Amino acid sequence: MTENKVKLEIFEGPLDLLLYLVRKEEVDIYQVNLTKIATQFVEYVEVMREMDLEIAGEFIVMASTLMYIKSKELLPVEQQAQVEDEDEGEDPRWELIRQLVEYKKFKDAAAQLQHLEAEQENVYRRIPPKVEFERDSPLPKPEVSLFDLIHAVNTVLKRYTDRHPTRDIYEERWSVSEKIETLRSRAMQKPKMKFSELFEEATSRGEVVVTFLALLELIRLKQLRVVQPEAFSEIEIEIAPPTESVLFAPTETPAEPAPDEAKPETGSAPA
Repeated sequence: MTENKVKLEIFEGPLDLLLYLVRKEEVDIYQVNLTKIATQFVEYVEVMREMDLEIAGEFIVMASTLMYIKSKELLPVEQQAQVEDEDEGEDPRWELIRQLVEYKKFKDAAAQLQHLEAEQENVYRRIPPKVEFERDSPLPKPEVSLFDLIHAVNTVLKRYTDRHPTRDIYEERWSVSEKIETLRSRAMQKPKMKFSELFEEATSRGEVVVTFLALLELIRLKQLRVVQPEAFSEIEIEIAPPTESVLFAPTETPAEPAPDEAKPETGSAPA
């Protein structure tokens, strides 16, 4: 299934996914239910593996750590104390929470620096006379993270009960390249649509997977983009602005014949 494999540069790591899940729960990091988060984290990793995405090994390590913490918290209190006595070093739960807190501080600081940089770009030291200002364009909607997309497609996948090996299904019936052309055609007809609309005609989990991979490829090529009106609301698909990409390359016109390849003039030969 070489053609269906999509290489996606995932700049977010396992801690980003954990922070995303904590934000979804709308709780303080120190109060988070790691047992519930562990289940959700593993579910996200399984979806990424089903999509045949190339995920870093750190996700698998984090999933193992979370499942270990979950198994400890599900033990009776007496057995929990016994396990803690046998374990050496810091409690893995509090160690993980400490990492999350420190990483969140780093992310918040980076976001603040980006905000200050964006503000600085809008500062003009001197305005020349008779400058005509264009009407301010509306602020762009926030970009969607990979984890938002995984959450959305997982919601779609849960509608299908077929549990056959996904790769065996879509390898025979669909290809990413075909779905890319389908999505391009739909985008030209409807430049803005809901994420769920992409899968209205899907007949199985396999077709959902291939459609999602095609969407990721078009996002990577900056031909489509995904936005959310509000945090954790339904994702919307839009054609990328012309400044970012051209959805379709112009149709190639036949090359003009070279002068030496021009056809000879017709006419009777000299007597």
